[in-house]
Amino acid sequence: MIDRDGYRPNVGIIVCNAKNEVFWGKRIKEHSWQFPQGGIKAGETPEQAMFRELEEEVGLQPQHVKILGRTKDWLRYDVPQHWVKREWRGSYKGQKQIWFLLRLVGRDSDVSLRSSNHPEFDAWRWHNYWVPLESVIEFKREVYRQALNELAAYLNKGSNK
Repeated sequence: MIDRDGYRPNVGIIVCNAKNEVFWGKRIKEHSWQFPQGGIKAGETPEQAMFRELEEEVGLQPQHVKILGRTKDWLRYDVPQHWVKREWRGSYKGQKQIWFLLRLVGRDSDVSLRSSNHPEFDAWRWHNYWVPLESVIEFKREVYRQALNELAAYLNKGSNK
């Protein structure tokens, strides 16, 4: 599902713990780290897609998290043409994302990177909120910066402090 401007609707997910550290996942068989993310299927709301992707990629259920906030508007990034599938070239520019900030209310042991048949991550850790953007693939860095800046205002909502 690509919009008329060439962007695929997607969600980005920032999960934080009680110390306001964020879930940082290492892409399977790669040296890059990122937040969970995934496409919005036809008929899904961004929130429904977020909960589906959260379970598929991180193994967390809705009862394990609390939504603290989300971006008001879509954040977009372009994907370099050499990364685009041949059949999508010419019609696909990149992703448009709604980002969610979640608080983990469950336990670290609720995280399971093997909850789906197609794992996205092979390692994870908690990292301070302002993650090192140089470890994110270059074309996503500006969207990460925008999402972290916009969602930082929600960080102390629902905290145990």
